[in-house]
Amino acid sequence: MDFLQLLEMFLSGIWGTVKLFTVALIGALVLGTILAGMRVSPTPVLRIAASTYINVVRNTPLTLVMFFCAFGLPFLDIRFGSTSSFNSFNSFIYATLALTAYTACFVAETLRSGISTIPVGQAEAARAVGLTFGQTLSQVILPQAFRTVIPPLGSVIIALLKNTSIASAFNNRELISAMRNAIEVRGDLAIPLLFGTALAYLILALILGRVFDYLERKLVILR
Repeated sequence: MDFLQLLEMFLSGIWGTVKLFTVALIGALVLGTILAGMRVSPTPVLRIAASTYINVVRNTPLTLVMFFCAFGLPFLDIRFGSTSSFNSFNSFIYATLALTAYTACFVAETLRSGISTIPVGQAEAARAVGLTFGQTLSQVILPQAFRTVIPPLGSVIIALLKNTSIASAFNNRELISAMRNAIEVRGDLAIPLLFGTALAYLILALILGRVFDYLERKLVILR
């Protein structure tokens, strides 16, 4: 295998990592926002349900969450697009679900900490003008909470990027699997391949860090 073939393999792995990260990020932000809303809801059942979910999933190793999605969902006959549990599409969906379910807990707790910084008077004023809880949350509280928690939310999202590496153990095409396949073919280049993979993750994490630095300067609210 020549250099160009190795490079092509790595670029394919980088694309797989970016694709997995992007889909899981969207899902985690949506689910995490819903969970944060439930955590501050005036309805006890919603608060208890969200709190239970967050405490259980957040304190479970991501590898176990990934195992449940990769093996538990097929056992329950939940598959996507094929009867085979381990085709590439099913594996991608299972990994995305695991990363989404796990990361959403940290997104929710980060948002909840941001919500707690919003003065109570703002919610009271919103209710006074006739806004419902849902309207107050979506139009008054959450926009400010997101701006308040940009730095810690950035850390959660960078952790999500690094956690995509676990998906390589479940038949997913991403950076770690690309590195492993390259080492199997060119064992003499194992050390350079390891350093190259670490460098690729470093570059992706630095790009995300710069994005959140920019958002922090433009949007963050200091209290």
